[in-house]
Amino acid sequence: MVEKALTNKKIVICASRKIEEMSALIAKQGGSPISRPVQGTIFFNEELKQQLHQIVNEKNDWFIFTTGIGVETLMKTADEWGMKEALLEAIRQAHVAVRGYKTMNVLRTYGVSPDITADDGTTQGLICALEGVGWKNKNVVVQLYGDSIPSLQQFLVKQGALYKEVWPYLHTPPTSDVVKQLVEEIISRSVQAVCFTSAIQVRFFFSFVNKWGNLQEVKQAFAEDVVAVAVGKVTKEALHEEGIVRVIAPDHERMGAMIVELAKYFEK
Repeated sequence: MVEKALTNKKIVICASRKIEEMSALIAKQGGSPISRPVQGTIFFNEELKQQLHQIVNEKNDWFIFTTGIGVETLMKTADEWGMKEALLEAIRQAHVAVRGYKTMNVLRTYGVSPDITADDGTTQGLICALEGVGWKNKNVVVQLYGDSIPSLQQFLVKQGALYKEVWPYLHTPPTSDVVKQLVEEIISRSVQAVCFTSAIQVRFFFSFVNKWGNLQEVKQAFAEDVVAVAVGKVTKEALHEEGIVRVIAPDHERMGAMIVELAKYFEK
């Protein structure tokens, strides 16, 4: 019988949803899936109504949208509160920049065409696309979705922009016991790969790692024996920002494609 690519390999899933589907894909490739959710639960942002009132009643020079699901949630929530048309009018009267084709496609369903698009879907690509704009004293609204983007905020504030955020949802941190267990498994090399399916998982994981003083050990494990896996470009970028150099990621942002890419890596 031909040995499968992930045979005798323990593969960690950091997601808090679609765990069964990913576990089945890993098992199909011969691997042993391990669930270690490092992403806390999502909860509705109670301040959103106040944020939306502020947005529709003030002058906005720029809107920057970072996720398609964030745009969708924002529009649906505004619609429930009878503020959708006012929000769309505010957006149409301003300039618009977007990160990624998914975000652009969602906006176009609402009749909004962006002025600037970062086609590669990364934050760095977005910052590069925004560099030619005069930001001094411009009112800028940045849509986030459960994860802050420090590099984007720093860029805009440094350029003199009047920076505001709008969050449709927020995340609670994961339980420290789960993260501690994962850190120990990575350092001891008892797992062979760790799959991250969102940038927020990366941020939460490394916030604990830094707090506990395990960063160098974790970085060394990822450099030598444990494979860091990202579902797509934004998650891969988040891992790079934390100092993880070797990251496996598929061209198409799909969980199935991520496991296939990992199997290909181990086959080499």
